[in-house]
This record gives sequence, structure tokens and C-alpha cells, in this order.
Amino acid sequence: MKKFSSLLLYVILLGGFVVRLYHFSGPIADWHSWRQADTAAVTRNFIKYGVDVLHPRMNNISNVQSGLENPQGYFMAEFPLYNVLAATGYTLFHHFTIEEWGRLVSILGSLLGIWSIYFLTKKHADELAATVAAFFYAFLPFAIYYGRTTLPDSLGIGLFLFGLYWFDRWLEKTKASWGYLSLVLSILMTASGIMVRPHVIFFAPVFLFLAWSAFGFSLLKKWQLYLFLILVLAPFGWWRWWIGHFPEGIPASAWLFNAGNIRFTGAFFYWIFAERLGRLILGYWGLALLIPGLIWKGRKDMGFFVTFFLCSLLYYCVIARGNVQHDYYQYITVPSITVLLGRGFSFFFSLSKEIVNKWAVAVVLTVSVLFTLSFSWYYVRDYFNVNNQAMIEAGKVVDSMTPKDALVVAPLDGDSSFLYQTNRQGWASFEKSLPELITMGADYLVLANPAPGDVNIGKQYKIVASSSAYLLFDLHKKL
Repeated sequence: MKKFSSLLLYVILLGGFVVRLYHFSGPIADWHSWRQADTAAVTRNFIKYGVDVLHPRMNNISNVQSGLENPQGYFMAEFPLYNVLAATGYTLFHHFTIEEWGRLVSILGSLLGIWSIYFLTKKHADELAATVAAFFYAFLPFAIYYGRTTLPDSLGIGLFLFGLYWFDRWLEKTKASWGYLSLVLSILMTASGIMVRPHVIFFAPVFLFLAWSAFGFSLLKKWQLYLFLILVLAPFGWWRWWIGHFPEGIPASAWLFNAGNIRFTGAFFYWIFAERLGRLILGYWGLALLIPGLIWKGRKDMGFFVTFFLCSLLYYCVIARGNVQHDYYQYITVPSITVLLGRGFSFFFSLSKEIVNKWAVAVVLTVSVLFTLSFSWYYVRDYFNVNNQAMIEAGKVVDSMTPKDALVVAPLDGDSSFLYQTNRQGWASFEKSLPELITMGADYLVLANPAPGDVNIGKQYKIVASSSAYLLFDLHKKL
């Protein structure tokens, strides 16, 4: 049975890897490409100019993200471990594009998360719950898409869960001579996860719950826990101190908490629990497993799973506007959701055969799982589409016809996706008038999907290339 369980886990991991190769070679122009483009640009600049983790740079040198002039294009958000891994893979092997290496790093982060969730759920629930939790983490369409995007989330979550796994192992092995190896691994993985995706810190109470379960009030006497806390948070504290020297590169973030006073309004509850959790992630039918998974006492540690989910609720409430504004913000909560789905599945099979027919339960659960995946896929499938092919075409023209050091204006309302396609630094919006941008160093202007009136710019500046999909102007050749 143990060998079969291991084989099943490997099948799930392999399947999770394969499905995340969907649109593997597509351009960064799909859903939420604006954030993906900034992340991929940091990787590309590491490859172009050398890896400088203290000064990550994107293509967009505008003042849109921080409100301050950013001529160097600094991107001071998460620590760029994700970009280092992608750039290193590209430099060493050259078998994939820069964008594909970014996706590979995300996919590996997903697999690490799936593996960790399996063993955590297996210990605190049972093998069936663990297998189902791993299955949903691998195959929920929402998790598939965001588990292969060029974003640091998947890697950060995977590292954090891996750190949680080793912390749990250390609590078991505190009396063993090699137990401290587990503690060291937990510190390294957890600290890395926080550096890569700081929002995982909302799940810190899960560590506290595990420590409380192991030691009770005596946890206050455990010097190892104080050391763990210091070493896990110190790198993140240092990084926040460092990027504070470059305020122009720090994206504005205060609005994420409660801009527009959205928290606890009807819109807040609708977007988070109905639109995102109920429809997008769980495809409606997954709620039939989530609810019993949350309230069922179970055979083991109900508290572990409830704490895990409460951390997600805390995250939703604190980062209220961010979660309403961006659906990818909910990806961080997928692990806490999938473990409850696993418990819910196990709950129905725990019911006495005198209460339910086991075959009927199997049929109903199979239908529920299929409907969950199908309806979720119905809403997620369009995320993979490229809806602005013109900017891809225009970007290739700019890359082939302009000097490599040219500064380009590629306006898309501040969205860096278009600018990324040009492989140039520049501006993603008309943050200032065109003459002012030229004074700041702009060399070319490129427009995708130009409107009929846009050709009038050609009366002032020379049109270098044109088609129905784009217009490219040389800003130094005034007519």
C-alpha cells in the first residue's frame, strides 16, 4: 500500500508538471501580463548586464509605479531569487527561452508545494486526504495557470510550504541528534519563501500552532524557537531596509490594504468569496468538499487545517483591496483550500455504510470533482489567451529596427507588457507630453493598434515603420 501511495504521488506530480506546460512557449501577453512582464524583465536584464541582486531593474523607467522618477528602472519589490534561478538556468543550458525558464522555475515551485502539502496533510489527517489535497493542488485550473506564470508567487509558496514541512519534522525529532538538520532546512526554506513572496508571512500562525501542539506553554522556554524567528525574519528585514534606499523603485502598496474602504463591504464579500473562491477556484461544486473539510473534527489535527484556513481569511481581510483588485493574489491561499478539499473527501468516505452507500458516495464525489475542474476551467481557460497580438508584432519590429540602447515610448496605460515586447527600456505610458519625454531621452514612439488619428503624429516625427497593427516613429527626426 505504501508503494502504491508513493507511486500515486509521483503520478500526480508528473501530471501537475505536464499540465503546466500548456502554452509553455507563448509570449508574456496573457492574463496579468503587466506583472509578469516586470518580473521577466528583471531576469532578462540579469542576463544582459550580469546578476546584481541588490539592484534589480525592469524595462519601465516611468514614474507610474512609485510616483517618483525612476531613470534606472529599479524594481525593488521581492528579493530576486526567482530571477536568479531563471537567469542561471538560461545561462547554463540555453535550451529554453528566458520566458520559458521563468515558467520552469514557477512549475518547480508548484511541484515543491504539491509535495509538501501531501506530506503535511498525510501527517495531520490521513493518506486519502493527502492524495486528494495534492491532486487538487496539481489540477485545479486556477492553480495550473498561476503555477506556471512568470511570477514569484509559485516559488515563494513552494519554499514556504517546504519550510513548514521541515519545521514539522523538527518538532518530531527534537530529541534526535540529527533533528537540528530539519530546523536548519526549515529556516533556510521559510526565510527564502518570505523573501520571494512576503505575503506568505500571513501563514506564520500555522508554525505557532504546531509549536503549541508540541510544547504547550513550554514553547516560551525553547530557545530554538526564538532563534528560528530571528533567522527567518532577519533576511526580510534587511531586504526591506536595503530597498528603502531606492524609493523610486518601490511600487506603491498602501492602496492594497483598503483603498476605497472596500473591506467588509458587499463588494468585498462578493468578489472574494463568490467570484474568486466559489466560482473561479472551486467551480462552485468544490464547496461541497470545502465545507465539511473545514468543520469535520476528523481523526487527527483539525486545528492544523482550521488555523491554515483562518490565515487565508486574515490575509483576505488585511490585504482587502489587493485581493479584490487582483485575482492572482488569491493563489497564495490555494494550499489552505486544497487541504480542506482533501479532508472533505475523506469525510464522506468515513461515513458509516449504514448511513450512506459507499458506491453512491464514490459516484457523487467523482461527479463533484469533475464538475469542479470543468467549471473552473470554463472561467480560467481564457487566461492563457493572447488578446493583443498587435503589440507582439510591434515589439518585434522595434527590436529589429532600433538600436539596442534606444529608449522607447510604448504606451499601454502604464502596463509594461507592450514595452517588454520591444526588448528596450522606456515608458509604458504618456506620463508626460511627448516633447518632455524626448527631453528625458526618448528615442522612439511605437503604437500598437493605432487609431486613424494617430498617423497625424507622422506630420511631426518621421514614421519608420507602419502597418495596420503598429506605427513606429523616430522622435529625433522631426519634420
